[in-house]
Amino acid sequence: MEMTTQKATREEGQTLLNAFIPSMGSHYERSRNFDLGPGQHRSVSQLSPYVRRRLVLESEVIQAALNTHGPVVSEKFIQEVFWRSYFKGWLELRPTVWNQYRCGLAEDLSALETNLALRARVAAAESGRTGLEYFDAWVNELVTTGYLHNHARMWFASIWIFTLKLPWRIGADFFYRYLLDGDAASNTLSWRWVAGLHTRGKAYSAEGWNIQKFTAGRFHPDSGELSKSVEPLDYTEPWGLPEIQRFRNPLKPDPKLPSLLLLTDDDCCIEDYDIAAFSWIAVASLVSSPARSPREVSAGVIEFERGALADTARRNNLSPVCFDATSNGGPVTELIDFIIQSGAKQVVAAYLTQGPTHDLLKANLPVLQAHNIHLSEWRRDWDTRIWPHASAGFFKVKQKIPDFLRHLLACNN
Repeated sequence: MEMTTQKATREEGQTLLNAFIPSMGSHYERSRNFDLGPGQHRSVSQLSPYVRRRLVLESEVIQAALNTHGPVVSEKFIQEVFWRSYFKGWLELRPTVWNQYRCGLAEDLSALETNLALRARVAAAESGRTGLEYFDAWVNELVTTGYLHNHARMWFASIWIFTLKLPWRIGADFFYRYLLDGDAASNTLSWRWVAGLHTRGKAYSAEGWNIQKFTAGRFHPDSGELSKSVEPLDYTEPWGLPEIQRFRNPLKPDPKLPSLLLLTDDDCCIEDYDIAAFSWIAVASLVSSPARSPREVSAGVIEFERGALADTARRNNLSPVCFDATSNGGPVTELIDFIIQSGAKQVVAAYLTQGPTHDLLKANLPVLQAHNIHLSEWRRDWDTRIWPHASAGFFKVKQKIPDFLRHLLACNN
């Protein structure tokens, strides 16, 4: 099955944003939980692939909601935008959770090599052959469109873990390989939340009545199909959550140094940074999505990232040399050789959050440092303000939203 294509451009993101502005208020609050099926997701913005890559900025989306509906009527919509920033900050404060996920996934996939029964059950789930009509329909939608409604993602994850009794990390990996908006923080932590690992001891249970109601009767789960025994998986991590770490403080780019600009899909709105202050001796782009998983990543995901990077270069009149990561996050040797041969003394990029791109560059930093080349990063004020409050549950960020909004309005006036 082939994934449908979307234009991975800032212009297309702005078009989607403008089209959804009228629905950011009371309509969103009333209707946001309804999953009406492929082609019918009109009560949600579907902006996430663009916000994920900052082809559209969180601040732009929130400003549009405030301008049109005000902070009270658009409260639910604004909170959903902040959830993404919350998850990003939470994982930046606890980067070992991402490392544990990657190591645990490798172990889970290795187990499939010897456990033939488990391998068959995973294959049935990933190909939409479980016999659960709703679950199989969501598999088909995910694989063919690269999208699932957020409510369906929760139901899907709960059924995967507690009804089908499959390893949660393989399920998270399945999402990450196909979601156009796939994000290391949001995807990993959402699955952990469903499993009872994020908010310790509180798992999410998919209920038949809830699926029937919020699919507007498209699906009618039979009594007994879904597990009634939803026990949090926190016993699998008896050590609990890791201690909060200090934020990684990146080196600030120095315009006086011979510099190579590296474009990544962590932030595709680089025109917000002072790129004109630099005399670039080289420009490169890195398509990192093949490194999302040891398994094959959807061609649609890779092409969307490639398109976003091409649009970034086009808007900024840049002609980068393009490099692709490999599956399994192997060394990006050609990119590193290009950086060394360019004569650059610093690689400049927008801040690399926890995820495959960060992993790839981190793994190669010793090679660059041996050639007296360092990595410098721009970090947005938006992230610097919000992330420190993501140390526990979302409530700490939610409490601060009025302050964040006041700052946003002050900056735009």
